[in-house]
Amino acid sequence: MKISIRHRFIKKIPVLEVVAEDNKMQPLPLVVYYHGWQSAKELSLTQARKLARKGIRVILPDAMNHGERKTGPISPIPSITFWSSIQYNIIEFSQLIRYFDKLGLILDQQIGVGGVSMGGITTCALLTQHPEIKVAASMMGTPQPLRYIERVMERAAEMDYFVPEDLPLLLDWVSNYDLSKAPDKLAERPVLFWHGTKDPKIPYEDMADFYEEIKAEPYAKNSRFITGEEEGHLVKGEMMDVVADWFEQWF
Repeated sequence: MKISIRHRFIKKIPVLEVVAEDNKMQPLPLVVYYHGWQSAKELSLTQARKLARKGIRVILPDAMNHGERKTGPISPIPSITFWSSIQYNIIEFSQLIRYFDKLGLILDQQIGVGGVSMGGITTCALLTQHPEIKVAASMMGTPQPLRYIERVMERAAEMDYFVPEDLPLLLDWVSNYDLSKAPDKLAERPVLFWHGTKDPKIPYEDMADFYEEIKAEPYAKNSRFITGEEEGHLVKGEMMDVVADWFEQWF
C-alpha cells in the first residue's frame, strides 16, 4: 500500500497529512495525532503510517513553538512554553476538524485524537471539552495536568529556579481541561492509555492511579490502560501497532 505524505498549511498551521494514496480523496475516519515536547510532527510519521494503513486519514500538526513554528528559545520560566504549546493545540483542534469536515472528507463523523507525552496531555485535555471525539489514545501523557503543574513547581523550588508567584493563576485555564476532575467526560468512549513504569519525565503513577480510580465506573467501560513494564519515555514500534489496531477496532 502506497502512503501519501502531504505537507500543507491549514489556516497557517503546518501539518503533514498521511493517508493511503488510493483513498486520499475519499471520506475516511480522521485522527489528529500530536507530537511531544521539543519534538516535531515528522517524528510521529511512523505511527501515522501505521494508522494510514488501517484506512485512516492522519493529521500531524506542529505544536506552537515547535518544528516549523519554532521562533526562538523556550522561556526560562518552567512550564510557560510547555503549557502555551498545549493551549494552542487545544485552540486549533476545532479548526483542523472544521477544515476537513467542510471538504466532506470525514467519514460518518469518525474523529479520533492521540499523541505522545505533551501530545498525550493534549489528548486528555481535549476529551474534557470535545464530545465529537469518538476514539482516543494517550501515550505517556497525564490526565492530571494540575498535579503535573504542582510537581513542576515543587521541582523548580528544589532547583532554585525562578517561578512567578502567580504562575498558578496564569495557568488557571488548565483546570477546565483536567480529565481527572471530570472523568465522566470519558462518556464510555474508547480511550487507550499507555505509560512506562520507568518514565523519568511524566510520572507513571499519575496515569496508573487515575485509571485505578475510574476503571470500574460505567463511563470508563471502554477505556483500557496498558503498563509498559520497565519502559521509559519512549513508545516502541510494537506499541504503535497496538495504537493502530485500537483505532481500527473502534472506528
